[in-house]
Amino acid sequence: MQTQAVRDYLLGLQHRIISALQAADGKDFVTDTWVRAPQERLQGDGRSQLVEEGGLLERGGCNFSHVTGPQLPPSATQHRPELAGAPFEAMGVSLVLHPRNPYVPTVHMNVRMFAALPEGRPPVVWFGGGMDLTPYYGFEADAQHFHQTCRDALAPLGAGLYPRFKSWCDEYFFLKHRNEPRGIGGVFFDDFAELGFEQSFAMLRAVGDAFLPAYLPLVERRRALPYGERERDFQAYRRGRYVEFNLVYDRGTLFGLQSGGRTESILMSMPPVVKWRYNWQPEPGTPEARLYSDFLRPRDWAGLDSSGANGAGSA
Repeated sequence: MQTQAVRDYLLGLQHRIISALQAADGKDFVTDTWVRAPQERLQGDGRSQLVEEGGLLERGGCNFSHVTGPQLPPSATQHRPELAGAPFEAMGVSLVLHPRNPYVPTVHMNVRMFAALPEGRPPVVWFGGGMDLTPYYGFEADAQHFHQTCRDALAPLGAGLYPRFKSWCDEYFFLKHRNEPRGIGGVFFDDFAELGFEQSFAMLRAVGDAFLPAYLPLVERRRALPYGERERDFQAYRRGRYVEFNLVYDRGTLFGLQSGGRTESILMSMPPVVKWRYNWQPEPGTPEARLYSDFLRPRDWAGLDSSGANGAGSA
């Protein structure tokens, strides 16, 4: 299998992202390189890079991991039951960034490759990943930029990919028990191999390479906006939704925990300060209420014009 090329790309992507984030934050990330012990169920290696109490990021991390295991866990075979119990190889880069300023959105990005190795049969390889944005205070221009960058990155590989993956993202990052989206989405794909290995890998690279141009301009627009305790309090409340999704629904978190992955790296995505309240609702007409009414619903963000209105022909 051509896994070395994927590994080389992922390590390079992590390095590029961390270099850019360190420059934006002003504080160096801690680097934790690890190798699984021979007696452990999973074998492999990885590199976790994390910053806490930075100039921009209250907590943020970017992980690379490359592991093999004797049996795919249920979270990896729920759509491929014929591969249940097969040995596997998995590698990926995953990041979650929780800025301190409530006007800078939280962001998640993940790109990964899986290979099931059923005995007596050829390897079955697929790709997954995407990126999504979770604002606390919404700005149409930010949502537009993030989605248009995702759309433009995927366009050379097929005009239908962005709308398909955008809808998939809206459906995936949805808290069923709350009946609300986690954020404003982006793109998401999983169990993807339909373009063949080379083009599917190219699509993975297109998504990974689009992360910095999709997110860093939003950081520069919003990081200096003044905020107070009201905004921080709402940010902490909404971060609770992030925790709920990751622990209840997220396939990557479940895969890591079910397969015996490295817990510190898996739970690095958790925000540092979170609040829950009983039966709380924002006051009508407030910026907090506008997040629910205008942003936490599927919209054709890539079709917005510069004024924030939908352009001609958009949904």
